[in-house]
Amino acid sequence: MNRIIASLAVALALSATGSRAAELVMFERAGCVWCARFNAEIAPVYAKTEESQAAPLRRVDLNSPLPADLAGIDPGAFTPTFVVVKEGREIGRIRGYPGDAFFFGLLDRILTGAGSEPRRS
Repeated sequence: MNRIIASLAVALALSATGSRAAELVMFERAGCVWCARFNAEIAPVYAKTEESQAAPLRRVDLNSPLPADLAGIDPGAFTPTFVVVKEGREIGRIRGYPGDAFFFGLLDRILTGAGSEPRRS
């Protein structure tokens, strides 16, 4: 119960200040073998992780036009490319999928450097 109240307090504080949380944007395209590997190894559990609380996953198909709010973000040439975006600015990226053994370590480093580190229980 205390955790729910704390989460609501954080959400209210963020909305009051106009600050947006970070998000993990995955730039992908159909036929990408490494995207498929990410989908098999990480995607099923990501929403349940502490990293997801700090930076929810958002998928962007590179075969479609980029969303307007990502116009200033270069998706790069390789897929997948993971870009952590906070308040409309890129704060870090992971080019390619390094495998499940390294993905969370790299993501944690980006989130910690941006002040959005995952909460550890």
